[in-house]
Amino acid sequence: MTLVAEGRPESSPHPLRAEVVRGFGPWAGAAVLLTLTVTLAVNSTQWQGGWAETREQLHTAAGLLGVPMALAAGCWQGGRERRRRTEELMATAARGPFARLLASALPLVLWVVAGYAVAVVLALLATWYCATGDTPYLVVPLTDAFVLAAATVAGQVVGLLVAWRLTAPLLAVGAYVLLGVLSYDGRGGLAPLSPVVDGVTTTVPVWWQPVAMMVWTGGLAVAAVLAYAARHRSVALLPLAAATAAGVLLVQTGDGLWHTNPIARRQVCDTSTTPQICVNARYAGLLPQVSDALSGLTGRLEGVQNLPVRFEDRPGRPARDEAETPMLAPIGWAVVRGRLTDPKQYAWEAGTALYGRVECDEVDVRLRRIDDAVGHYLAPRPREKYFDEDLARRSEADRAEYEARLAARARLKAMDEQERRAWLSEYFATADECTPSGVPAL
Repeated sequence: MTLVAEGRPESSPHPLRAEVVRGFGPWAGAAVLLTLTVTLAVNSTQWQGGWAETREQLHTAAGLLGVPMALAAGCWQGGRERRRRTEELMATAARGPFARLLASALPLVLWVVAGYAVAVVLALLATWYCATGDTPYLVVPLTDAFVLAAATVAGQVVGLLVAWRLTAPLLAVGAYVLLGVLSYDGRGGLAPLSPVVDGVTTTVPVWWQPVAMMVWTGGLAVAAVLAYAARHRSVALLPLAAATAAGVLLVQTGDGLWHTNPIARRQVCDTSTTPQICVNARYAGLLPQVSDALSGLTGRLEGVQNLPVRFEDRPGRPARDEAETPMLAPIGWAVVRGRLTDPKQYAWEAGTALYGRVECDEVDVRLRRIDDAVGHYLAPRPREKYFDEDLARRSEADRAEYEARLAARARLKAMDEQERRAWLSEYFATADECTPSGVPAL
């Protein structure tokens, strides 16, 4: 025992301190952090700005990449004494196998979970500054952190049992393949047992699904530890039974593990326009941008009758008196980092939703010509000039159709405001027609 200047004994450092500070743990945590952050950064346009999308990407990365890495890290740590040829020496230590296993595993678990936690914080910050609505989903990252901890401990037991240097990488590859196969199965069969499987961005898990997943994965890890290190190995049957019960519950519930997110059923609307403009409540922050993008279209429709009441943005088909708002999801196309990527394209898609004739198997060419003129007036297609020139370069018949379209556009534009408003009112009264009969001529 060392004496300090005052004559008091200096306290010995905790045995876990060396493991935490100088062991393999910091490298494992750094590897998890680097892998997850690079993976998320590569496709950041597909999730940044959407809380549900961020949750989904984090969950997939943690399950498909983090779990195999945690298993491999634990396995490598478990074989450390064998590689150092100190197994016999450790066997004579005062601590039993259970205490030795925990002393070796806990620091590694700490670093693996810490690496994941930093990746989660970075992803949440990346979405926070350009979030479009909704709120963060924190239960899923907490569940994934527990799963990573369980995988690390389970991997440690494998490393203690299997005396082969290639066990760790092969375990990681095998876990990656297994998780990928289960995920490919969708949400049926044994897929609910995989920590990778998740709902879609418009769904959330039922309240007990995270608990069942933790019991399933944690129970297997605890059973492995007790079967290896407990004095009475039969006690491993208790966590194994709990894991089995949780696994059976997950598999039998199947698709019932997820339900539609209540916020996805709601929408926020700008009622100052005609039609009203609504976006899904998950993207409420985009409403000013959407209203601005459609301002030209709604301005030209002022005073026009027989229009849909609103542009709606809820799951399912719109009601008879509604038109569908152009899709904002999936993020990465129309919306990137909280901004509309092409407002003109968005306005054109909204205009086509007013006269889409989606129930028509075939639309008469004369009716297409009238629709083209209306679309050109309300919100021209961004690359309209290119398509017009391409049509004009084709056959004589296409050239004639091109000239007929130009003439129809010119006639609609030449009308005075009152005449055009009356004509458009009559036109939108026949927006579901598939033949020119009944549609006002142009």
